[in-house]
Amino acid sequence: MTIPPPEAPLRRFTVAERWIHRGTAALLGTAMITAAFLYLPMLSELAGRRDLLVTVHEWTGVLGLIPALAGLASRAFRADLGRLNRFVPHDRGWLRATLRRRPHPSGKFNAGQKLFAALATGAVLVMTGTGLILWFPGLTPLVTRTGATFVHDWGALLLGTAVAGHIWIASNDPEARLGLRTGFVSRSWARRHHPLWEADKR
Repeated sequence: MTIPPPEAPLRRFTVAERWIHRGTAALLGTAMITAAFLYLPMLSELAGRRDLLVTVHEWTGVLGLIPALAGLASRAFRADLGRLNRFVPHDRGWLRATLRRRPHPSGKFNAGQKLFAALATGAVLVMTGTGLILWFPGLTPLVTRTGATFVHDWGALLLGTAVAGHIWIASNDPEARLGLRTGFVSRSWARRHHPLWEADKR
């Protein structure tokens, strides 16, 4: 009996894409952690040095956009942005099937990943805009700053919840995390989770 040769792994992410993800996660993760220490009195008492926390929070929040902006120089990153930004018929089928706990084929990114990317991108842009209003209070009237504070606080809660869900889902998929660390995934994993993308790579 002839044993078939092992299947070659698939490249899921380039080096540039992996560093964009890491850089964004590090900067925005730091902004979110410092936000928690600034907002929650219990954590504020533990940390102290509020001025330093404010400075770190402001700069990591603004710099968190840099990895993605620099990544636009990468053709692979731009191609993946196009995939994430395109909702196709099988994505609607994936959402319906997921709600019924049934499998459904997807491309390189499923509808859940596309929705998270859209939510996170919108939230980060809103958080950056409102954060700049709060960072330079003398440039806007009080009513604008009050509205910005409200949006910034609730946006932080929404984004934090979405990121926590993202991390929780990733923690249950070791090979997805392997793809982000090494850039490669097995064909069997791709066939199970992203069969339309795997079929395109044959």
